[in-house]
Amino acid sequence: MMASGRVYLIGAGPGDPGLITVKGLQALREADVVMYDALDTEQLLKECRCDAELIDAGKRATDHHLKQWQTNDLLVEYANQGKTVVRLKGGDPFLFGRGAEEAEKLRKAGVEVHVIPGVTSAISVPELAGIPVTHRDHASLVTFITGHEKADRDKDRIDWTALSEGHGTLVILMGLDNAGNISRGLIEGGTSPDTPAAVISKGSHPDQKVFVTTVGKLEDTIKTQHAETPGIIVVGSVVELRSVLGDLA
Repeated sequence: MMASGRVYLIGAGPGDPGLITVKGLQALREADVVMYDALDTEQLLKECRCDAELIDAGKRATDHHLKQWQTNDLLVEYANQGKTVVRLKGGDPFLFGRGAEEAEKLRKAGVEVHVIPGVTSAISVPELAGIPVTHRDHASLVTFITGHEKADRDKDRIDWTALSEGHGTLVILMGLDNAGNISRGLIEGGTSPDTPAAVISKGSHPDQKVFVTTVGKLEDTIKTQHAETPGIIVVGSVVELRSVLGDLA
């Protein structure tokens, strides 16, 4: 039998609160409980009902307010209490956001669950920085990659060397701390160290910063420019278009 409550997995977008969808904002305003990620959510949380219960479920590096299993269990628990729950996640819930894991848990527990897609940072953040991830003259293919593997793995599951072989534009999320391994792997696979790359820090925020560099200088650029998380790395000739398009936010 289905639980009496329901859960909405909502993508909040890349960071700018204006980029949440209309449907997502409506669900946020109606929720009894809101469990939110480590985002710049202050403005969005003001949209919640004054009596809504707000729970910080965010994760930043080693700072986890809740373990993933605790988040999963709380979603089920609140739904079983008959409450309408919003799980507010950055970007899109199913792109490196653990939304699918949460949806699995809820389905198996018999909880009614809905997904409201969000504007993914993988496309929108480069776009706002004047870097289209595809372009007829540059790339007809784009590959989205997580630069941050699960903590229970002692090495990358991603074969960075293989990604040098015709995978188009590479968009790497959560990869700033792993930039050295990424750069070395790509170069070992045959990518030229001079291949254009960009590091976009705090994309879509007022203090967004964009650093144009090369694959060979990727790690050094992040360190010397003190690029802050959240950050996205873009690799490919599409980066050259920033000099023409500039900031598009």
